[in-house]
Amino acid sequence: MNKKNKILSIVFILTISTLIGISTSFDLLHSKNRIILATTTSTYDSGLLDYILPTFEEKSGISVDILSVGTGYALETGRRGDADVLLVHSRTREDEFVSNGYGIHRACIMYNDFIIIGPSNDPASIQGNNVSMAMINLKSAGELGLIKFYSRGDGSGTNSKELSLWDLINHTTNSGIGRWYYETGAGMGNTLIVADENSGYTLIDRGTWLSTKDSVNLILLVEGEEVLLNPYGAILVNPEINLSVKYDLALEFVAFLTSKEGQELIGNYKLNNETLFFPSFGHGNEIYGCSTTDAEIEFWREHNGNYIG
Repeated sequence: MNKKNKILSIVFILTISTLIGISTSFDLLHSKNRIILATTTSTYDSGLLDYILPTFEEKSGISVDILSVGTGYALETGRRGDADVLLVHSRTREDEFVSNGYGIHRACIMYNDFIIIGPSNDPASIQGNNVSMAMINLKSAGELGLIKFYSRGDGSGTNSKELSLWDLINHTTNSGIGRWYYETGAGMGNTLIVADENSGYTLIDRGTWLSTKDSVNLILLVEGEEVLLNPYGAILVNPEINLSVKYDLALEFVAFLTSKEGQELIGNYKLNNETLFFPSFGHGNEIYGCSTTDAEIEFWREHNGNYIG
């Protein structure tokens, strides 16, 4: 290679290296403005996140990557520091997550409720019953071979709620071949499909139900009791435990959810003129199954534009 060609080759290499460096810098900058939200399948499957996130992302310049999983897996993801913020619905486990130091500044965000659905001929005769009687009838019908019940069986918030309903009648579930109780090990959408295909019963959150009911033959059978309330909480992953989390960006996201604008967006989201989630940040949300404290409200008031619900 002559001297001229050698110089041109060096210039070319340096130019390419510079371009790669610039590209990498842009990628790093882009990455720095992204957070990972680990959340339940219900917030994703219902379409709520598709409705509220564009407003937040446009205002903040922060992109939100969604990890849609069951609450159990979302909490585990937070423990590992593989998510920056959680939006989940299993209060006992949320409180444990915070008390163990993995999360901080939990905030009540919204609520809906759970319902029990099943085939229109209702062989277990649960329609209109209270929850305890419905669970007794499901167990009796199952043992007689009249029905099948489909559980998510995935450690999700919905799965935890369902197991607590069996506890009301001191029944321990047992899944397996030849039995009437089946664990799908899947999310709510897939569990609904399996239950529908087999004319079975299942527990589902109302948000997912309202967004999918027109695609199945199952009907709503049991609803309306306090024990079926379904509160959602947002939790920041503790940056002192997991140094890699983007605490400041995650804080900005939860501040948006607890703000007047964020709460109104949640309440305004409807399908077929039906509200899927009800905002619950602030005082008074204890009646919706999401107890709060003055300290919690005061902390977020300082970040969300002085909004207290």
